[in-house]
Amino acid sequence: MTPEVTAEIRTSHILDLAAEGKRLDGRGADEYRHVEVVPGFVTTADGSALVRIGDTAVLAGVKLEPGKPFPDTPNAGVLTTNAELIPLSSPVFEPGPPQPGAIEVSRVVDRAIRAAEAIDLTRLCVTPGEKTWVCYVDLHVLDHSGNLIDAAMLAGVSALAHAIVPAKRFGIAESDYPLDLQHVPVECTFVRLGDTLVIDPTFDEELAAQGRLTIATDETGRVVAMQKGLVGAFSPDDVREVVRRALIHGDRLRIAARGGKP
Repeated sequence: MTPEVTAEIRTSHILDLAAEGKRLDGRGADEYRHVEVVPGFVTTADGSALVRIGDTAVLAGVKLEPGKPFPDTPNAGVLTTNAELIPLSSPVFEPGPPQPGAIEVSRVVDRAIRAAEAIDLTRLCVTPGEKTWVCYVDLHVLDHSGNLIDAAMLAGVSALAHAIVPAKRFGIAESDYPLDLQHVPVECTFVRLGDTLVIDPTFDEELAAQGRLTIATDETGRVVAMQKGLVGAFSPDDVREVVRRALIHGDRLRIAARGGKP
């Protein structure tokens, strides 16, 4: 049996199960896999976190160092987010320049952090127009078993929540201090399987899906960003429904991002 035929049979089975309100791993349509967050996983980083959602694993590292502000924002710090999808984490990833999937993950996470104003970049300014803190958020996918965006977002914001600004090391202040995180954005991703909208899709469910929608929320109940992916459509009622569900799940994920038990 060819891989194409096998994939088609698996997709048909996933869609048949979804029509009955079931999933391959036994979860309900509105149920996440087990979520685990380990802050401070890399002791040499200024901030870090390892996140596991089911078998999907993402490691985030935060690095802060002095640099020059952008000319159009002389009184603000610099935030840059990068995702790396290494071949060891999935056979679908290849070595070489950043792939579209890596670019999408980094952009979606970066957008949510900026839109939620999780970090007040003006507070990272040291000398206007001359020196500021540059905050690097690096996302490393260790194991891809579906729903990379939610895992990467949770890892990134958790690493920021536990980051320390190394001001003493660079002679900028007498002591280091915690990075001030004003808001805690998280993302919840849904896919359409036939007429059913399921949260936290596995790798096989993403392959079978007819559309993906990611909702980013913060602790105030704001929807700060959305991302549509894959081929497929969502009605206005679909969007309202997933927003409602994302707000509920977001509260639990934020507890995990802060280091608590979700």
